[in-house]
Amino acid sequence: MDKTLHSNLLIGSQRHPIPLARGMGWGLLGGLAGTLIMDLALVGGLSAAGLPALTCFSIIGNTVARFFSILGMEMTGGPALGAAVYHLIGPAMGVIFGAIVAQADTLRVDTLRKSVLLAVLYVEILSQPILATTPTLFKMTVSEILQWYGGSFVMHAILGAVLGVIVSYGLRSAPLATQKRSQ
Repeated sequence: MDKTLHSNLLIGSQRHPIPLARGMGWGLLGGLAGTLIMDLALVGGLSAAGLPALTCFSIIGNTVARFFSILGMEMTGGPALGAAVYHLIGPAMGVIFGAIVAQADTLRVDTLRKSVLLAVLYVEILSQPILATTPTLFKMTVSEILQWYGGSFVMHAILGAVLGVIVSYGLRSAPLATQKRSQ
């Protein structure tokens, strides 16, 4: 009886299956778009504040170089390495998010607001270990750490919001289009 009840619950709660590749594709698109919009906000915000526009890329590049030097691999840090890493992490986070949402029925939310909230929480939580690397490897003052985390929180919220909108749209668009054609 328990097995029958469990089967009935699964059948009643299952939605249209979403192929993993579709979730990953929309996640890649959302992660890339979110990263580019975050870029614009970051460079624009730093420039408006009178700071060098590539400050964060330099910090990220120097952190990556320092991390690998601990492992015995020497590399040059700076903005070029930082930009490369930054532009790989955002889309990778998007691919993972899209895959998870496509495969987990419980995470496929039915409203745009819930999708954005889920994506923002995902990005903010997943980025914490990465963000903690910088203050751990470099001596930063409390003020610098607060600026690092405060700015990162805002930038990652932007990434998450864009990711949530795009993945929500992408994973809901095909079933709606199919339903309209059948009517």
